[in-house]
Amino acid sequence: MIRHLLVLALSCLLVTACGFHLRGPRPLPFASIYLAMDNYAELTVALKRQIRSTGTTRIAEKPEEAELILQVGRNDREKNILSLNAKGTVREHQLKQRFGFRLIGRDGREVAPLSEIAITRDVSFNDSDALAKEQEEQVLFRDMENDLVQQLMRRLSASRLPPDPAPAATP
Repeated sequence: MIRHLLVLALSCLLVTACGFHLRGPRPLPFASIYLAMDNYAELTVALKRQIRSTGTTRIAEKPEEAELILQVGRNDREKNILSLNAKGTVREHQLKQRFGFRLIGRDGREVAPLSEIAITRDVSFNDSDALAKEQEEQVLFRDMENDLVQQLMRRLSASRLPPDPAPAATP
């Protein structure tokens, strides 16, 4: 019995000594950001929640108050037919979400050029389960949106503000 407790205590000690810890939110390299997006969209709410969880970055109410501006070029959802069965009815759909954005600094200089995040999911379809498949699509779109927010946060944390221009020397 003592031997088992000793092995358990030793294994706990080894796990804590290796430096293992859960990945937390990554701090963003800027103090404030303005989101040029619809304030009431689910994507905006989820993104604001993630930014606030970093604890280091403030979400500005006006573009003039922010170090960085996130401008959205596109945010589209698509549903395409992937395959048909022998009767000519839909057997599979492909769900796509595309999000295009660019990052602008306070001085108007482009920090990150127009970039796009594209996420796809394939879903089978059956006419007899139409209501369940519709609900499944909604769940998949929500999952895709969460994935989009995580990818966007990684890109924001990797962005670097350009250095301030040096003042011109006066003769």
